[in-house]
Amino acid sequence: MTELRQTVEMPQKAIPVVIFGAGSIVTDAHLPAYRDLNIPVVGIYDPDLEKARDVAKKWGVANFTTLDDAASQGSVVFDLAVPPQAIADLLEKLPDGAVAIIQKPLGSDLTEAERIISVLRRKNIKAAVNFQLRFAPMSLALKDAIRKRQLGEIVDFDAWLALHTPWHLWAFLTNLPRVEILLHSIHYLDFVRDLMGNPNGVHARTIGHPSSTVSNTRSAIMLDYGETVRCNLSINHNHAFGRRFQACEFRICGTKGAAYMKMGVNLDYPKGEPDELWLNTDGEWRQIDLVGNWFIAAFRGRFAQVQRFAAGLDDVLEGSAEDAWHTMALVEAAYESSAIPMHPIKEAPDA
Repeated sequence: MTELRQTVEMPQKAIPVVIFGAGSIVTDAHLPAYRDLNIPVVGIYDPDLEKARDVAKKWGVANFTTLDDAASQGSVVFDLAVPPQAIADLLEKLPDGAVAIIQKPLGSDLTEAERIISVLRRKNIKAAVNFQLRFAPMSLALKDAIRKRQLGEIVDFDAWLALHTPWHLWAFLTNLPRVEILLHSIHYLDFVRDLMGNPNGVHARTIGHPSSTVSNTRSAIMLDYGETVRCNLSINHNHAFGRRFQACEFRICGTKGAAYMKMGVNLDYPKGEPDELWLNTDGEWRQIDLVGNWFIAAFRGRFAQVQRFAAGLDDVLEGSAEDAWHTMALVEAAYESSAIPMHPIKEAPDA
């Protein structure tokens, strides 16, 4: 089997970044990824000045004490690791023509996403969205195998998640009306779009669980890709019965071969397990040696591609905000589908 691409090559000279936000996603993924890629961090701004100061001190970078100071920096990439509702107003502060990376999702709903897109277009800001599953080593390798026709035409995609997610780690989720699809399965929907393009439609149901204070933690989603492709996602975050039969995996089948992907970070979160990618292109399953896991290698790939675009090495900004709008539209359609009754079943005729 030929070697498969798993990484995104950095430019020889990195463009510095300014980070907005000092939460866990920044300390657990963004800053480690920038460190690994040797991308200088000019500084961090967060409305919680004490938190920003503590994070900056720990990582040996500067912290900005005003939003205007952080937003006025030149010749940088702006990293917006902020809540969805804060994205549009923050973009208004950035210089026209800037390059930015926006933490997913692209707003809390499609209306917010459209406002964000409007600001980006008016200010000519080139922005990517951090749907980083696209850039995980296993994802890049799978896409390379598909590009090389090793699987033939993709005809089947199955996502199966049966795991126990510790929702209590994120207190802010308690009162949100949209959780599972918007903040978790959105990664999988974006990945499906990256593989197969936009679906024609969606059937979905997302619900909560008696043991959970979070509004929705279980989803069933079926995407319409016409008469030859079956695409189904079954997600259960409340399978709290031990590791043995838990799962977090994709099965992708083509006309010539198949692939199996395991996303280990979600199993025993946050400790996680190693990711896995298996390919069967000749009747025999072979495991692909991976250079890293979704967390945090996917962030390195995402940030490296933004760097390549900003440096003029790539003509296309992969996973752009314009593209992410379609993922948000799919999410919105899934929630709309979930809100209406399923097709009724006829009642038995009277005796």
